[in-house]
Amino acid sequence: MNDIQQIDDYLLQYAGKTDRALFEARLILQPALQENLVWQQKTYDIIREHSRRRLKAEIESVHQHLFTEPAHISFRHKVLGIFLKK
Repeated sequence: MNDIQQIDDYLLQYAGKTDRALFEARLILQPALQENLVWQQKTYDIIREHSRRRLKAEIESVHQHLFTEPAHISFRHKVLGIFLKK
């Protein structure tokens, strides 16, 4: 668990300069730690991408709700009016 925390601190840039230097030295000396770092970074990348897709879907849902339902026609006209004015 200590390695996981240190990898987190390193990847998320929570570690100070001294701790980062020590961790980087450990990465050179311990190939398994380097491999764990790579996998943890890939995990963060997957989580970040999933979050982006979910947020994009939520935004699209709100957009569809506000711009297609008759109850929001006044709002739609106000927004479109902002962008259509010259």
